[in-house]
Amino acid sequence: MTAGSVRVLTGLLEAGHLASMDQLPALVAEQAAHAGMTEILIYIADLQQTVLRLLPTPGEEPDEKIAEFGVDSTLAGRSFRETRTLSCADAEQTHWWVPLLNGTERFGVLRASAPLAIDVAPGDLRDLAALVSLLIVSKRSHSDIYARLIRTRPMNVAAEMQWNLMPPLNFANPQVVIGAALEPAYEVGGDAFDYALAGGSVHLGIFDAMGHDTAAGLTANLAVAACRNFRRQGADLVATSEGAERVLIEEFGPGTRYVTAILAELHLESGLLTWVNRGHHPPVLIRGGRWIGMLACPPSHPLAMDLGLPVTLCREQLEPGDRLLLYTDGIPEAGSPRGREFGLARFVEFVIRHNADGLPVAETLRRLIHNVLAYHDGQLEDDATVLVIEWRGRP
Repeated sequence: MTAGSVRVLTGLLEAGHLASMDQLPALVAEQAAHAGMTEILIYIADLQQTVLRLLPTPGEEPDEKIAEFGVDSTLAGRSFRETRTLSCADAEQTHWWVPLLNGTERFGVLRASAPLAIDVAPGDLRDLAALVSLLIVSKRSHSDIYARLIRTRPMNVAAEMQWNLMPPLNFANPQVVIGAALEPAYEVGGDAFDYALAGGSVHLGIFDAMGHDTAAGLTANLAVAACRNFRRQGADLVATSEGAERVLIEEFGPGTRYVTAILAELHLESGLLTWVNRGHHPPVLIRGGRWIGMLACPPSHPLAMDLGLPVTLCREQLEPGDRLLLYTDGIPEAGSPRGREFGLARFVEFVIRHNADGLPVAETLRRLIHNVLAYHDGQLEDDATVLVIEWRGRP
């Protein structure tokens, strides 16, 4: 690392504490100039990851040629898809595209430019992008600038609640990879997913609330919050689901608003999966690039139906490399204008095929959702959510 690069990073770190989101472009460009870079541009991906949009500097009108880049059709988009640094040059400068990452969550790219005579080390670019990523992540939860930038059209109130409820779409550590996708991104109603690490385990959940409106969003929000609350008090999966059901019944009454769900826990060291099924589609297991089948577990009634059915705790020993698919009915039941459903087999085969092509989970799910939308001419009649978990085994 050069002295100039150290100055860039330390200066950015010191100045970034009190900077707002809209001040970041000018701040990063100012500090990067110490390493000979003439231009720094920050691009953020929209919710559906179809375009990369420039984070603007207040008071400046960006050139339309650089204001937006397609994820599937440009060098910037290729850097985003493949999560690697790419470059091009003109007569005077070299331009680099560097992915912006929060762990394995892809949320944008950084464009850095420097004169041809300036030698910029790839490691310095990655370090700069990493620090910019941390600054963006630390500020995006309280930034309307960021929230507006990632939207390409208006969002309904239910979707506003859901996107602020759920964890990031992607997570990874040496033992597990998690990826999620949710559509319709701007009109989602009652679907939700959740995951969280605690000690040597990861807790997982997928939820499908009755309806497709604001009331469904409220129901799903309450179900997720209740499950988190009981889980964080040390309740096991059975007790957590029963506690969440009591909360929903107290709020809405029995059978008035209900939620189907899978609640699961994966022990990261051993690969032991335990789960309960509250009236939901059973998980799909992929092993060795093949669809092994569904994970059978006697289902109990959906949360808040209050039917008195027993809640069964089921177990499955995973093998390193196994992938588990949790999904809501909007994925396989998405219909085409010709009346044919997308289907469970097509869904699972899509994931297997793209996994065989070496694509990461995040990119596989991005392509899956776009494929489902295209199959349905861009209009889904129900929420479509998928949560993918890959257990890698011991590190």
